[in-house]
Amino acid sequence: MQAIRVAVLAFNGVSLFHLSVPGVVLGTAQTTPGEPEYEVNFCAEVPGMLSSDQGIGLSVTHGLELMEASDVIVIPAWSDPSVAASAQLVKALQLAHSQDKLIVGLCLGAFVLGDAGLLDGKEATTHWVARDEFARRFPEVSFRPEVLYVSDGNIMTSAGTVAAIDCCLHLVRQRLGADVANRTAKLLVTPPHRQGGQAQYVEHPVPQLSSETHLSDVLAWARMNLAGNLSLDVLADMAKMSRRTFTRRFKEATGTTVSKWLNAERVLRAQALLETTELSIECIADEAGFGTPLSLRQQFGAHLGTSPSEYRKMFCLGKNPENEKKSDSVLQSCTPDSSL
Repeated sequence: MQAIRVAVLAFNGVSLFHLSVPGVVLGTAQTTPGEPEYEVNFCAEVPGMLSSDQGIGLSVTHGLELMEASDVIVIPAWSDPSVAASAQLVKALQLAHSQDKLIVGLCLGAFVLGDAGLLDGKEATTHWVARDEFARRFPEVSFRPEVLYVSDGNIMTSAGTVAAIDCCLHLVRQRLGADVANRTAKLLVTPPHRQGGQAQYVEHPVPQLSSETHLSDVLAWARMNLAGNLSLDVLADMAKMSRRTFTRRFKEATGTTVSKWLNAERVLRAQALLETTELSIECIADEAGFGTPLSLRQQFGAHLGTSPSEYRKMFCLGKNPENEKKSDSVLQSCTPDSSL
C-alpha cells in the first residue's frame, strides 16, 4: 500500500520542535514493522537555506508544489501571528482545501489556516496565550480555547507546543486506528490520549486592583482562607461596603462574579494540593473550600475538563520528603482529632 504523503511547511524562524513532530510521530506509525505508513517531506515558499528558531540552518529542496502532490499538509507554529500569511501560501492552501486534502495547523499555525479562510464556520483552537487575538482576528470561527486539538472535516488544529504530539497521534488514530496510535505512543513514551484540555495549563494572573477599593487586601485574605466561610456578606464586611456596592465594585475590578472567582481560586488551590501532596480527594475538597468531593469534581470538570484523580496522575511531583512534609502539615488541619 502506498504511504500517505505529508508536506510540512518550513520558513525562517520555524519552531524546530514543531517541524520535527510530524516526522517523529507519523514516521513511527506502522501497521507492518519496517513499513512506514507516512512519507514526510518539507517544503518552503522559496526553496533553499532557512534558519530555525534555534538558529540551526535548514536546507529545503521542495517548493509549495509539494502540497499539491501530498495527501496531508502541516503548518507548524507560525513565528509571528501578527504577520499574515502571504498570498502565495494562502492560494496553495486554498487549492489543497478545494481538493479535500487534510490540512493541519499546529499551535499558532492555526493563524495561517485562518488567514486562508479555511476555518470559517469550523471549530478550531490554538495556543492559549493567543486566544484573544485569534478570536478577534477570526470571528467566524467556532473557537475552542480549552481543548488540546480539534478535528472538523478536513481541518485539524492543535493547542500550544507539545499538543502537536497529541494532534499527530489523533491523526494516526483517525487514519490507522486506535491500536496503531497506541503502539506509536508507547514507542514515543507518551500517553496515547491525554485527559482534559489546555485549560489546565493556562496561567491565571492575579487582577491588578486599585488600592483605593481595598479589594486587593480582601482578595488576598480570601485566598488564604478558602476553606472558611466566604459568603458575600463576609467579604463585603471585610471590604467595609454594602453587599450591592461590593458586588458592583468586585465585577468592575475582576470582570467576574464573586462566586465564579471563588470557584476558580478553589480549583487553583485544589490543583496545588493535588500536585504537591498525597492528601485524599475528600481532604482536598475540604481544604480548598468545596466541602464535598462531588462539588470538587464538578468544578474541576467545568474549569479544566478533567477529574482530580486524572489531574493528579499527570501532574503529581511524586513522593519525596518535601512533599511528605507538605502533606503532613495540611493533613493535620483536615484530619479529625481522635480524642474528640
